[in-house]
Amino acid sequence: MTPSQQYLSSFAILFSILLSQVTLAADNPIQPQDKLLSDYEYPYPVKTLELSKLSQPVAMAYMDISANKLVPSKGTVLLLHGKNFSGAYWKDSIAALTEQGYRVIAPDQIGFGKSSKPLMQYNLHGMATDTKFLLDKLKVDQVSVVGHSMGGMLATRFSLMYPGMVRKLALVNPIGLEDWKRVVPYEPLEQAILREQAQTPEGIKSYMSRAYFDGKWRKSYDSLLDIQAGWSLGPDSKHIAKIDALTSEMVFTQPVIYEFADLTVPTLLIIGTRDRTAIGRARAAEPIKKALGRYDLLGKKAAAIIPDAKLTELDGVGHIPQFEAFNDYFESLSQFLKEETQRDSD
Repeated sequence: MTPSQQYLSSFAILFSILLSQVTLAADNPIQPQDKLLSDYEYPYPVKTLELSKLSQPVAMAYMDISANKLVPSKGTVLLLHGKNFSGAYWKDSIAALTEQGYRVIAPDQIGFGKSSKPLMQYNLHGMATDTKFLLDKLKVDQVSVVGHSMGGMLATRFSLMYPGMVRKLALVNPIGLEDWKRVVPYEPLEQAILREQAQTPEGIKSYMSRAYFDGKWRKSYDSLLDIQAGWSLGPDSKHIAKIDALTSEMVFTQPVIYEFADLTVPTLLIIGTRDRTAIGRARAAEPIKKALGRYDLLGKKAAAIIPDAKLTELDGVGHIPQFEAFNDYFESLSQFLKEETQRDSD
């Protein structure tokens, strides 16, 4: 090969690489995000509530969306997000609920979304307390609580701490239906932080696709990547890695399963039976891994423990029914919210 041919060949290879990178960027236009998502637009106006953590001033972001005034008012619904999400992913649920006459409040918990992210020990009791403070400030004394994933753990904790405020409780593929720390080795924070710092947009998409959607990614799921993948590219990625590690530790060490029997509010479990979510599965011994996260079994067990519980199983659906099977998810949720209870007639 002559020098000219070698040059042309090298140029062709370089052009091919650059072209593939441009194509990847076009397919997955992830924008870097700072820790407060300053350039990320939520589907509804965002307000903030000033709080204090360890003498640090912090702000809790939230959306408060009025009900459709053309239909009778049906009360207030509180939406609690999961660990890898924010209030923004409730967009379709908010639109459908407000159309039916519900006022909807969707906060970002401290450490998530547009809220402040202080370095501290995170706990579900503290998040429930913050949420109660928000509702008090908004002069809301009765809510129906809907929690997804980690938000299901928080919704359970909130309902245990403030049962008089909760008309109904809906748990959408909640995590914490089993106690992983009994069978999965603990991961020290330093190791967890290093693992989180190694996250890339491609790795995050691969995990979400595999864990949430059985490898079948749709264009409509892209918005789920915007925040987590954007943070991995953003200027605060190392700080976010610490927050992710701290909140993962919270989920791992603070199970609510042992208090399900203490719930006193009407409860609905919406379970996608294909879901296999289990925190720390990779650290478990091989014989245990396959037994973890069996939502097709865990949903039934939880419904048997929780007093006054109903179970809706969505066959073949994974961890995020409100994205993968919205109509089936929302039909079950809206029917449950509409049903009269003893508490409604008191």
